[in-house]
Parts: sequence; structure tokens; C-alpha cells
Amino acid sequence: MPKHSGKHQGIVVGVDGSPSSSTAVRWAAREAAMRHVSLSLVHVIERPPWGLLALGGGAVQPPSETLEWERTEGAEIISAAVKLATDSTQDREIPDLQAEVYFSATGPTLYEFSTQAQMVVVGSRGHTKVGRVLLGSVSTGLIHHARCPVAVVHGGAQSASPHSALPVVVGIDGSPASESATAIAFEEASCRGIELIAIHAWSDLHMSDAAGDDWLKLQAVGEEALAERLAGWQEHFPDVVVQRRIVLDAPALHLLEAAEAAQLVVVGSHGRGGFAGMLLGSVSTAVAQAAQIPVIVARQ
Repeated sequence: MPKHSGKHQGIVVGVDGSPSSSTAVRWAAREAAMRHVSLSLVHVIERPPWGLLALGGGAVQPPSETLEWERTEGAEIISAAVKLATDSTQDREIPDLQAEVYFSATGPTLYEFSTQAQMVVVGSRGHTKVGRVLLGSVSTGLIHHARCPVAVVHGGAQSASPHSALPVVVGIDGSPASESATAIAFEEASCRGIELIAIHAWSDLHMSDAAGDDWLKLQAVGEEALAERLAGWQEHFPDVVVQRRIVLDAPALHLLEAAEAAQLVVVGSHGRGGFAGMLLGSVSTAVAQAAQIPVIVARQ
């Protein structure tokens, strides 16, 4: 487990050499350069399970040739990631670029970094992927438990290529995590000089279509609530143009539809009615799994 000082207070990205990881490195490098913060590339060589192979429960060391092979491969992966990061920032410079290899467990190691980092960035699936639907175990664990915002970057072309004119999308429901997501979304939109689309759903649950006057009343209440949530942030970020959208239900569906013409989605880790320690909210889970662009999950 890494023991580190405040030198990792910027952006930390998990690196494993997979296509999804490579896309995450590119995105994290541009993010660090844009924010003018440090970038740490972290590659973890898994430990255990070697201890599980020992008779009597004692830990054993891998054979020396295995250790040498792991060190060589780790050095190659991290070296390629450094080149990828520096090549991705174009005319912007990353203030401080660090690259480290650890013999540990990936999830706990990145969690430890999250206690001091501004953001942890991971690919949606690593080398051990089983399918193309669910998030990988590392990304899933981090968005449940990390102590800072977590960016999940998918390996598709939409994540790999920056689209400077496309907006940022944020889901707002009034929860504490939603407030954190709003803060991140405004900062991201301001740094990029782009529009922000704020989506507020009347209900997380599927509702039958509200007709006529009923929906007009619900819409008016939703518009008032959204205006209250946005007011302070719009004063703080007067350069950000905000497009407000009030929908009846199915927030995940509406966020994913908006994501098709956006460059980033920001959601809270727990929605209204969520409690600390509960599993990630269903809306956040659905968006982080299905969106083809980077998704930042704001942690409380």
C-alpha cells in the first residue's frame, strides 16, 4: 500500500496498458494540463494472490524470474503511459508528471491515493474484463468508496478525441452529492469555455405520463427548484451559459440521451434518499456503465 505525502494532490490515473486505460491516460493528461495540476501515473502489479499459494497460510515470494518479468513489463507499461500523457497535451504543459509502479492490490492502492488527490481517473474496463456491459471491478470499487471524485473513461472514440464545442451535462436532484456534482460541472464547463446542460428529473422512478395541467404544475415546481440550486453557482461562474432541462422521470435515460451530444457527464454518487455507506445510486450506476464519454462521479 503506498504511503505518500501531499505530492499526489493533483490527478491520479490508474494505468494497466489496456485500451481503456490508454484512453484514460490521454483524458487525464489533458485534464491536468487544463487545470494546471500535477498528474500521477500509477501502475499496480497485483499482490497477493501469491500468499494464497503457500502451505500453512504463510506468504511466499514469486520466483525470481517472475519478479523480473513483472518489473520489466511494469516499466514498459508505465513508460508508454508517460509518452502517451506528454503527447496528449499538445501546447499545454503538465506542471508535474510522476510515474510509479507498486506491488500491491490495485483497488486499495488507488483508494489510498484518493484520500489526497483532487481526482482519480480509471478506464471503464481493464485487462481482466469479462464482458462489455458492466464496469470493471476497480472502477466499480472506486466509484463506491473513493474519497475524491472519480472519472470513469470509456475506451471509445468519443472519449479519446476532445470535442471543444460540445457541452458538459450534469444531473441535479438536490442531494449533497448532487451539489458536489454541480460544483464540478460548473468548473469543468468554465475551464473548457463551453455550455452546461443541467438536467433535473421530478422523480427517479418511472411514472406514467402526467397529462396537461398536472405536468405543467410539476414542471413549474421543478424549474423553481433547479433555479435555486443553480443560482449561487451561476453567480460564481458568470461565464458559463446554462441550459436547463426539466423532465418527469427516468433521469438516467435523459442523461444518457444528452451524453450523445456532450463531452462529459457529471453525476453524484448518491441521489436523493441515499445514505452514506449505501451502494452507488442506480442513476449514477447506469450512466457510468452506459455512457460512451467520460463520466465524473462526485463523491461526498
